[in-house]
Amino acid sequence: MSTAEVHRGSSGFANGRALRPSAKSLPEHARGHNRSLVLQTLYGAGTLSRADLARATGLTRVTISDLVAELMVEHLIVETGQRDEARPGKPATMLDINRGGYQIVGIDLSDYAVFRGAVLDLDGVVLERVEVPLDGATGPQATAKVVALAERLVAAASVPLLGIGVGSPGVVDLSGTVLSAPNLGWPSNGAGEPLQATLAAATGLPVIVANDANAAALAEHSFGGALSDMMLVKVGHGVGAGLIIGGTPLFGSRFAAGEIGHVVVGTDGGAACACGKVGCLETWLATPRLDAALAAAGDGTPEADAEREAILRCAGERLGIALAPVVGALDLAEVVLSGPVELLDGPLAEAAIETLRSRTMPTFHGNLVLRMTALGQDIVMRGAAAMVLSAQLGVS
Repeated sequence: MSTAEVHRGSSGFANGRALRPSAKSLPEHARGHNRSLVLQTLYGAGTLSRADLARATGLTRVTISDLVAELMVEHLIVETGQRDEARPGKPATMLDINRGGYQIVGIDLSDYAVFRGAVLDLDGVVLERVEVPLDGATGPQATAKVVALAERLVAAASVPLLGIGVGSPGVVDLSGTVLSAPNLGWPSNGAGEPLQATLAAATGLPVIVANDANAAALAEHSFGGALSDMMLVKVGHGVGAGLIIGGTPLFGSRFAAGEIGHVVVGTDGGAACACGKVGCLETWLATPRLDAALAAAGDGTPEADAEREAILRCAGERLGIALAPVVGALDLAEVVLSGPVELLDGPLAEAAIETLRSRTMPTFHGNLVLRMTALGQDIVMRGAAAMVLSAQLGVS
């Protein structure tokens, strides 16, 4: 069986459906849905017997037996031995996802200096890493670097690959075409950068390309400590956000949900933005802008330290201004920040939550959580891997 044959129907991240199946489906959709339900149950719970699976999923034992047999033929489920605990009768045979049978390539294009990639296992653990300096490449040169990075990672895999996931800055449609990523010079031809199709043709593997902040939000949902409804703000070369509402990624009518980087914040002007406007959130918050402003402030004196704190607090206030209407409109439980800890965690985050709370209703949003992700620099790569899991197996 080729990895392209693993997936038996659309799911989760690629089309805006709920990421995790949790109940039986209609007869016409039942087979694919119930396959994903079995895989999701094992993925989350670990080893279970066939009887355990029937109880957990609500499916009949006959259906479970048929699905397990099918999934074992496809090497997606393995028997791990008999149950250890003493019970009357024949010990149950335990099952699990074949966690060592496949690997995934995850690629992160969000940094302004390097493209990062990794080979990961099905639990999102990084096994091999590769970095490629960006060296200012844009347009076709940037695309060539992504293809070369993907090919190196494919060669580094030690077992069959389930697929390749890519988190790209900018607006990305559901076909994996980058509609707009100005910092990378995409599209270079005015018609969109078909990154997903390009990588699939180069590697022969299933590929999913999505916005980097959406990928990061999925990582937080799958591997982090996300609450129910959440917004993840990704700060790097630019500023973007990913939203998961009711267990479903939010893409928007033009695939630009969460594109808050080019929202003008305030009415007092500001710096010119790459998009042509003045005072966009990116001009206050993007990593290159903040680094330059902090470097200009100097270091090592009380005056310089005070100016640096003021710069960070100002950036946090602008972030809070941008987020307050979103928090109010969607009644979010938490906002998660992803990016350089030395910039975001501290005065910037403090100013952001203070501003958020001062601009929303305390009755409903007084307990809003704003925190740094614990997934660090790997968040987009792990989210890219989770995209592949969701699309190929229907699990997250």
